[in-house]
Amino acid sequence: MSLALTVVGVNHRTAPLEVRERFAHGAHEVPVALGRVVAAGASGGVLLSTCNRTEFYLSDASDAAADAVWALLGERLGDGRAARPYGYLRRDREAARQLYRVASGLDSMILGESQIQGQVRDAWELSRGVAGPVLHRLFQSALLVGARVRSETAIGRGAASAASAAVSLAGKIFGELRDRRALILGAGDMAELAAACLVDAGVRVTLVANRTQERARAVADRLGAAAQTLDEAWEHFAGADIVIASTAAPHAVVTWARIAPAVARRGGRPLCILDLAVPRDVEPAVGQLENVFLYDLDDLQAVAGQASVERRAEIPRAEQIVDEEVENFWAWHDTLAVVPVLKEFRGRMEAVRAAELQRVFKHLQHLSPEDRERLARFSESLLNKFLHEPTLALKREAEAGDGYLLVEALRKLFHLERGE
Repeated sequence: MSLALTVVGVNHRTAPLEVRERFAHGAHEVPVALGRVVAAGASGGVLLSTCNRTEFYLSDASDAAADAVWALLGERLGDGRAARPYGYLRRDREAARQLYRVASGLDSMILGESQIQGQVRDAWELSRGVAGPVLHRLFQSALLVGARVRSETAIGRGAASAASAAVSLAGKIFGELRDRRALILGAGDMAELAAACLVDAGVRVTLVANRTQERARAVADRLGAAAQTLDEAWEHFAGADIVIASTAAPHAVVTWARIAPAVARRGGRPLCILDLAVPRDVEPAVGQLENVFLYDLDDLQAVAGQASVERRAEIPRAEQIVDEEVENFWAWHDTLAVVPVLKEFRGRMEAVRAAELQRVFKHLQHLSPEDRERLARFSESLLNKFLHEPTLALKREAEAGDGYLLVEALRKLFHLERGE
């Protein structure tokens, strides 16, 4: 039996960065991955892949569909390890709750982080073609839940993003950040957000480097910085104090060989490299260079653990909002099962009415067309009256979350087909 909602996923609580970065899907990989999983036995799917999570949200998913997710992720590990021990599987209400908590920033590495809402929206947009009506409704409502949590609580107040936490970490190394010089690798949303946080702290962003110089220039112009390609950026490691790395490269681009000559010219001055990318942009060997302080997303967990008391105090209220909205969604979902059953039930009763009416007409050949029309309208009215109260009762029970047993009883009593 397939279940209404399923989420199969991995996040920063269940898997280290070395594993998560292999599971990360670029936008171009989403259609193929979803197509494979949905074909295994699901009516719809959405893939949410961010720095800290890879989650497949599925509707009407069979066990085979969940197995397909684990198989796909296992292949991405590429070393014979199974993916299942690194993840989790949640069904129905718990699946809906998972997405609502994610969209609200409650399941983030940094409590209340703001960037996740945009990532949820992007995942939904990328998956629109295969999401299906239930997941469309789920993701629409998740964005509203996230907005409600942020407007009704202080869960997102203060430094609530990976970028702002990274800047906070740089402050621990240098103390005063004002007039420090920064190099930004990458020109995506995360890189630009981190650059904005640096500027707010008084740091001078001197260079933005990206695979394409056009995109680098677009971000650099907003920051008053120069723009170059990545291949031209390595010598600038000699003069920067802080490097933010957040490209979309599928492998490490900052290697020991590329930057060691520039680091050697620094004269021992500290260099803070903050790798915000998944997969990682910086190979671990870089952290062994003299006075280079390398931090990746897992290192930010220590900073995340220092979330303000004010934000932590908002967790119970935020969880209450999530619980309320899960029940609202499930009330809507339960009505979906009622609609096709009621439609079939009324169709079956209508067929009985029409057949009986025709049988009566055979014995009442003397009736005029007008009398036949009156008798037909009477039978329709009588049927509607008989069905009115049971229909209302079934809808009420479904909205209250108790309609399943009545739907099953109706199917058995009137031999209705079992549909999905």
